[in-house]
Parts: sequence; structure tokens; C-alpha cells
Amino acid sequence: MPLSRLLTTFALLVAGTVCAAAGDARHAALQPQIVPLPQAAPAFSAHLVAIGGTAPPVGYVRFCAENASDCQMRGEILFEMPLDRERWSELEQVNRTLNSDIEPMTDLDHYGETERWTYPTDGKGDCEDYVLAKRKVLLAKGWPASVLLITVVRDKEGDGHAVLTVVTDRGDLVLDNQEAEILPWQDTGYRYVKRQSQGDPNLWVSLGETRSPPVVGGGR
Repeated sequence: MPLSRLLTTFALLVAGTVCAAAGDARHAALQPQIVPLPQAAPAFSAHLVAIGGTAPPVGYVRFCAENASDCQMRGEILFEMPLDRERWSELEQVNRTLNSDIEPMTDLDHYGETERWTYPTDGKGDCEDYVLAKRKVLLAKGWPASVLLITVVRDKEGDGHAVLTVVTDRGDLVLDNQEAEILPWQDTGYRYVKRQSQGDPNLWVSLGETRSPPVVGGGR
């Protein structure tokens, strides 16, 4: 084979190797920088947007009067929590365990009152009691209060309901005693009324649904 042809073949082989290496480098640079989550983890979703301040639920005000230390800001103020495999597993475990361990019971049946926010220490409670319990456990695991927000919604029947919204870098996720799975907020079918401010758990912000329910936990 002529020397010129050998040199041309060698040059083409070198060029192909360099291009392949560059392609691998570009592919690696495009890989996600977060730890991959299980397939069951939700895809990225947008955050709920506050549209102004509003009054907190009466039941929450009474709860804070009786449990002042539990209504203070705790932990670092983060806009969103990085959701890696470990944190996702914590959310799943807490949601699953408390949904299973707490017996649903309305405040009227439980306390003879239309609405009472409290910890379900006797193993019974309605929606806001599940929320308070889940929030307390996650705070103890090191989650900051700024990403664990008690949220009031109107459920699929139009009734007042409470869920725990968790603000993460994959969007706002909802822990709900009426749903086994953790869902992105827009997949719940709920209309969002209000929730705690990220900067102060005693301040509440409006989320767009203007008809605030007179009772949050009228059901379970």
C-alpha cells in the first residue's frame, strides 16, 4: 500500500477516536447531576405560586396557642429541598406509615367539635392531624420547616381538606391521607386555597382558590 494511503488511513482512524471521545464527554456532561430516584418517583413539576397574604385557618391558630414551640421556624430556610434517593425514601416511609397507623375519624366523632387541630396521640385523627404528625416526624429527621407546608385545599368533592406540601427541586409534592402515593401537586385534582409561608410558619399565603372552606377537616 502506498505511503500516502497509509498516512490517510491512520489520520482517519485517529480522527474517529477523537470524535468518539468528544461525544462521550458531551454525553457525560448532559447527565443529571442529582442522584437517580426510583421509577416510582414523580417527574419534575412546577411549584405552587403564592398570590398574596391571607388569614391562617382558625384550627391552626388554636393549635399554635396550645403548641407554640411547634409553630416556630426550625432549620435552615431553604426555597426547595434537594430530593435524592434517601430523602425520597424518607417521604415514602413517613407517608405510608402514618397513613397506615392512624385511624381516620372526624373531629365531630372524635372530640364532639367541628374542627380541632391536634396530634393524633391516640392513633385517631382527620386530615389535618395526619398533616401535623407527618410534619413533626420529618422535622425530627432534619427536614427544614420552610419546605414542609401545611396546605388547605378543596378536594374532589369540593370539601375543605388539609395536605402536607413538600417543596423540592422536583416540584411541590403532596403527602395526603386520602392517597397512598405521593403526587405532584397538579396531579391531585384538588383546588389549592392557602398554605403556610416558607419564611414564617405563622404567616399564610393564598394559592388562588378564593372560596376558603369554613371547615378544613369536615371529612377525614
